Amino acid sequence: MRTINANKAGLTLGALLGGWHFLWALLVAFHWAQPLVDFLFWIHFIKPVYVIEAFTAGRAIILVVITSAIGYVVGLCFGLLWNRFHQH
Repeated sequence: MRTINANKAGLTLGALLGGWHFLWALLVAFHWAQPLVDFLFWIHFIKPVYVIEAFTAGRAIILVVITSAIGYVVGLCFGLLWNRFHQH
């Protein structure tokens, strides 16, 4: 098995999670999040009980930064563990 670059794995997962949450923040900013959540619950036969709060840029930045950092750490750890357990 080939080794992987743990830093690139971290950056990739960090970008994926951060990007996903950036898109969520955009949905909240454009007031599209509540209808989306309501629809997703409805198609799963769940009565919607959550209310999406108003968008604030500061909270959105915190959301994206923290999820990106968590994604990076998880990806980095995965890469390091992968390399450790797939040594020749």
